[in-house]
Amino acid sequence: MTRSEFVALLTSRLEGLSREKVGQAVDGVFSHIADGLASGNRAELRGIGSFGTRQHTAHQGRNPRTGQSVAVEAKRVPFFRAGKELRERVNRLKK
Repeated sequence: MTRSEFVALLTSRLEGLSREKVGQAVDGVFSHIADGLASGNRAELRGIGSFGTRQHTAHQGRNPRTGQSVAVEAKRVPFFRAGKELRERVNRLKK
């Protein structure tokens, strides 16, 4: 589901709110989560899961095209851990 599909779905379920207002709310939520992750915090959505960051250390990588060694800097990367309710719901849908 894309962002615009998500906004359209919410707009159809929330009577009286315009697509623009729903889009602003969705953008605000995602922006707040991203800002929190950027400042080292985590975000938890009960029943869905939690967003956090993980630290990757600096290491020597290899360019797959040339085989030459490349220095890879240390960095933080975002990750998502699905909650128990979401995992169970997804597994019930298996066929």
